[in-house]
Formats: sequence, structure tokens, C-alpha cells
Amino acid sequence: MLLRLAAERATGALLRDRGTLYLVDGQVVHAESPAAPGIDVLLTAAGRLRSDSWQGALREAGADGRVGRHLVDSGRLSGGELEICHLGALFDAAFFALAPSSGPARFRYGVAHWIGAVRPVPAETVQRETLRRRALLDRLWAHPETDTAPVVPATRRPGARASPRQRAVLELADGTRTPGDIARALGRPAFHTLVDVRRLAAAGLVETPATAAPPEPPPEVVRVMEMSADPDVALLRRLRDALEATL
Repeated sequence: MLLRLAAERATGALLRDRGTLYLVDGQVVHAESPAAPGIDVLLTAAGRLRSDSWQGALREAGADGRVGRHLVDSGRLSGGELEICHLGALFDAAFFALAPSSGPARFRYGVAHWIGAVRPVPAETVQRETLRRRALLDRLWAHPETDTAPVVPATRRPGARASPRQRAVLELADGTRTPGDIARALGRPAFHTLVDVRRLAAAGLVETPATAAPPEPPPEVVRVMEMSADPDVALLRRLRDALEATL
């Protein structure tokens, strides 16, 4: 759907389960997702912009969709700083917004975002980068449940080392914070935090969430299993039949 909208040079908002992409003339100009810190968090948590300066820009230029331009014109940010941070936020949110989903996608024509145009990105580039990031995570640690579960620190293995970035993640891994929570606390893109968490999991420094315990076998299966300590062909057939009956 994104590529079709790009071919149509559509302008508006593509709404999906896990986020929204904003298009102008078929190019992606912004993205938002509940799973990713917004550009405001990335700017203010890093100390590059005070929270009151951000709120002031929203009040003065939000209605006109010129918040980005206002931040540059007022001297609060340089054009390069805004562009780099905006692209980071865009690709971060797009990764989650374009994740496989069973929900329907909707497009609202004409809807614009208050940040305004900073640097449009071709839809093909956004899609390609999203797929590259998904493949990278799978190569690092092929357990996607790690991305959404609370990060649980593990007993440090002898010889296992964490980089300074990863140590900052470990300091917040208290068994209650998810990778998204940690990303917001650190003011970092969520995808970068997922990379850190999966690398830590691969090194044995955080635990992959335990899978659910297998269900207890139904009574009829238990009875069949208890009939004999020396299984024979007839017993195995009855066990097979009992198991198939429960599926």
C-alpha cells in the first residue's frame, strides 16, 4: 500500500496498527509510533533542546505545520541538527509502523503533520531500511519476544563484556522495563535499543523471556500413559488416537 501511494504521489497519513506514516507527494515526511520515542524525546532527553523551548515551538508554529522550520529560524536548532534527528525519528517509527500486522491499513488524504517538511524520504528507501533492520535483528538473536518483554538481567558470564551503550541499558534492566521503556528513559531510538538488548541476550547478559509452560495432558492421555510401563504397538496407537482427539 505504501508503494502504491508513492506511485500515486499521494499526500496524507497512512495509519496502521503500530504507527502512522505521513506522505507528501508520495514521499515519507514523518512517522510516529507508540513503540518509538518521538522527535521531541530525542531532542529534549539529549539536552539539545529544553522542554519549554519545544512546547513554545508547538504553540507558535504547530497550527501552521511549521514546527521544524520555526526551530531553525528561531536559532534553537541548526538545520543539520534538525535533519539528523528527524531522520532518526522517522526511520525508527517507520520500523514499527511497517511491522507485519493483521489489522487493516487506512489512508487519510490531505492530513499533514505539525513538524512540517524537513527532509522527505522516498517510500522505497523507508521500506528497504525497514526490511534491513528486521533482518539485522533476526541475525543478532532470533527471538522477537525479547523486543516487547521486560528486560531481565542475567548473571554475568565470565568473559562476557558490554559496551558503554549496552551498560547504560543494563543499568535500567530491572525486570519491569521493556526495551521501549529503556529507550525513552535514555532518549534513544527504540530500534537501537532493540539491537543492544538482542546483543546482550546473545551474550547471555539478559534473559530471553521464558516460554509458557506446556499445558497438562488431558485425563484420557494420562490414563493411557499409565496403563503400561512397557509400551507396545496397541498402546502407542491408543495414545496417538487420544492425542489427535484433543487437537
